Amino acid sequence: MTKVERNGSDFVVAAPVLGEAFGLAEDEVRKAMHDAALTSRCEAGQEADEGCWRLSFRYKDRVFRLTLDAAWKALTSASFAAPRPPHDRG
Repeated sequence: MTKVERNGSDFVVAAPVLGEAFGLAEDEVRKAMHDAALTSRCEAGQEADEGCWRLSFRYKDRVFRLTLDAAWKALTSASFAAPRPPHDRG
């Protein structure tokens, strides 16, 4: 599905993977990350999900999420509309 690498305690997802998810060129991905317009979050699995990881990337109104197994191989990927913050909900 996708190639994910580890760099110490960090995960590294290639710019083309994120570009495909958000419809951006590689240089646009790097600029968006540099400008903090594209953000990421890493969550470690607990209890039954111990050893698994969830990586979430957010850009504008979209989220791209990867779920990884203990060997850092992607089990699932999903792209969806980002939930609106509570203060934006009408």
